[in-house]
Amino acid sequence: MTTTEPPATRDVVPFGQAVKAWFTISLQTFGGPAGQIAVMQRHLVDERRWIGQRRFLHALNYCMLLPGPEAQQLAIYVGWLLNGIRGGLVAGTLFVLPGLVALLALSAVYVGYGDTHAVTAVFAGLAPAVVVIVAQAVWRVGSRALTNKVLVGFAVVAFVALAAFGVPFPVVIAFAALAGWAVHRWRPHLVTAGGHGGNGTDGPAPLIRDDALHHDSPSARRAATILAVGLVAWFAPVTLVAATTGIGSVYTQQGLFFSGTAVVTFGGAYAVLAYVAQRAVEDYGWLSAGDMVRGLALAESTPGPLIMVVQFVAFLGAYHHPGSLDPWVAGVVGSLLTTWVTFVPCFLFILLGAPYVERLRTNHSLSAALTGITAAVVGVIANLGLYFTVHTLFVDSRTVTGGPLRLELPEMATVRWIPLGIAVIAGVLIFRFKWSVLRVLGVSALLGLAAGLAGLPIT
Repeated sequence: MTTTEPPATRDVVPFGQAVKAWFTISLQTFGGPAGQIAVMQRHLVDERRWIGQRRFLHALNYCMLLPGPEAQQLAIYVGWLLNGIRGGLVAGTLFVLPGLVALLALSAVYVGYGDTHAVTAVFAGLAPAVVVIVAQAVWRVGSRALTNKVLVGFAVVAFVALAAFGVPFPVVIAFAALAGWAVHRWRPHLVTAGGHGGNGTDGPAPLIRDDALHHDSPSARRAATILAVGLVAWFAPVTLVAATTGIGSVYTQQGLFFSGTAVVTFGGAYAVLAYVAQRAVEDYGWLSAGDMVRGLALAESTPGPLIMVVQFVAFLGAYHHPGSLDPWVAGVVGSLLTTWVTFVPCFLFILLGAPYVERLRTNHSLSAALTGITAAVVGVIANLGLYFTVHTLFVDSRTVTGGPLRLELPEMATVRWIPLGIAVIAGVLIFRFKWSVLRVLGVSALLGLAAGLAGLPIT
């Protein structure tokens, strides 16, 4: 039998306490989606016990199916579970706020002061720590999701498909879902979580149990209201800039272009960044290819979703094509508008669909498909870790090809010894001494800065 959460007028946790928790989480959202999900796992599931493990993974599975940054959408979903719509709005907003402020400031520094040695050294120190944070996420998520050899096989196949054969991410997820459903028809116990209503982890029962239904029931009226409000919020700023600056202005172009990319970013930021780079550099001329690469490095080294790099693209684009505005004002306007149209759809997708997804948790066939996705996600995160490792710890790489095989391998003779040393130190601090991600990032940044100021080859 399922239970029901408290009435809509009550919060599962005090709202002020939830806001403080989300603010704390927002300051630790380094390392891409893997690191961000690991941070939420630690705070919400392991330490605070606000949500059960299976409920957390169920929400993550839904977010993985949506376009946009899945970690931020997961924050919106859990915020909604804890404190209703206002909880989802606060959680999702705080999740991106530190990254928004940091990347806006770094964009201004980049335009105004160019490639400063000290800033480059700090970022170079953070990058090896990110490699270790992703490795920690693989271990944490894998130890909970891969409960038998079949699910381990799902993860391995997903990793090989992505790393060695370049299979598109949506295809990997679709086949994982299909395989999960097929295995459920053959051997249901292999893809069915045990312990009805269990917590999924050791320790006291979570405030939101795995078998509880949320109070916010799906309805046509609710869906129509959220859809109407969400669409107005999404496109009102674009309409405003089009009316005030013209259809052909850089601001209108950016608002429309990035509104479109917001609904096609399946598979995370890397799946769409090649398209963004091509259009922004070659078609619109907003920035150079070198600018795009450096912007990606900045986004990887700041908190928040990696897709935040579009903010950097928009800042440079508007700065270089300001129209009647001051270039600095233009950069800020373009940056904020692009951030708005990129992340508002995430709130719409979650608040619109979450009540329906909640009612589908008792559907065993769907749960089996989502279990297959969860297992495959471990392989996806491992592939991300491989990508970071190759491009962070080595100067050059080579691509091995043969038929459908396309595997990128590092040139071992081009190892970056200083970043490798920082990665080893970060690994010891995280895995041996159990340091927090934030402390490890601080130490890594200081090590990078020290190496850079000493004239050592850090990049």
